[in-house]
Amino acid sequence: MNFPKPKKINAEKYVAGLSLFKQKAAKIKLSANESALGPSPRAIKEFNKVAKNLKRYPDSDGTFLRNILAKKFKLDPKRIILGSGSDQIFELICKSFLNKNDEVIVPQFSFIIYRIYSKIYGAKIKYAKENNFRISIKNILSEVTKKTKIVFLANPNNPTGTILFKKELLELRKKLRSNILLVIDDAYFEYVKDKNYLSGMKLFYNSKNVIVTRTFSKIYGLAGLRVGWGYGPKNLIYALNLVKPPFNINRAALFAAAKSIKDSKWLNKEIKHVNKWTKIFYRNFKKLGIDTNFSYGNFLLVKFDKIRKNSKQIFLRLAKNGILVRKMDVYKIKNSLRITIGNSLENKKFIKVIRKVIWCLKK
Repeated sequence: MNFPKPKKINAEKYVAGLSLFKQKAAKIKLSANESALGPSPRAIKEFNKVAKNLKRYPDSDGTFLRNILAKKFKLDPKRIILGSGSDQIFELICKSFLNKNDEVIVPQFSFIIYRIYSKIYGAKIKYAKENNFRISIKNILSEVTKKTKIVFLANPNNPTGTILFKKELLELRKKLRSNILLVIDDAYFEYVKDKNYLSGMKLFYNSKNVIVTRTFSKIYGLAGLRVGWGYGPKNLIYALNLVKPPFNINRAALFAAAKSIKDSKWLNKEIKHVNKWTKIFYRNFKKLGIDTNFSYGNFLLVKFDKIRKNSKQIFLRLAKNGILVRKMDVYKIKNSLRITIGNSLENKKFIKVIRKVIWCLKK
């Protein structure tokens, strides 16, 4: 007897940062680059208000949120598309542009969802080698062939925390063929304070072959509601809207996101907090002999080769103390962990525990 069989998909399953360890909820979760301070109180209030009337469908295209985003960032609302997290925007891009045996270029160490969706839609992944955990424009360009369809990159990059400067991104777009789509993930742009940096949105707001994505999951603290957005040329956004499912963002999420974008005071509080604790983490890692590069996101990538310790042992000891961080195996970065900046109490606890763990392993 024959039964239905799914088609074979040459892609890996996404492995998220852990929330549980041995079926117990983490006391301190520093594994998913979530907001340190959480959502704006104004967003929480609006969410609770809208949640009282859940029988109504959401606006299918999120028109009012697109208009708010357009006003905030001085953009054309008709060139904005909303997604259930920026992850959905990446999927819509792959669904709309990729055919079997097309090629997609991603940095050697980059957000794994780029390669997952690309493979699902039949593309071959080409990895551009990085230099000391920094994206190399030269190496991206060296991977280009006549089959290249899309280049994905995040700036700042996840999981390394490094950035590309304005002149490097402009050089990349200039040297890529005009029919290659460049997708820039701006997920962590708000945290960057560097005179040589400009977000993808500011650099390419008027480009005909660049799509820029942003998210409410990081600095705005709405990871549980799943709201992201993309901006690009009208014809490309039109193509994405053709394959976007209706009602892809719930009403409460739309209204909470709208309130979040207006609360600049809360946003600045989060930025100040993360910048402060990034420096504190960096100093403490250096004192412990742990190798790390200064991060421009809300996380740090730490490497343990220098002190000759095993990242798996450190992960387990942290977990036993109720602290979950991100293992880097899925990113193929050896003997490393990624640590998210938490709130002040969480950060103090983490520093205390990591000191103790490293000291015990050195005995």
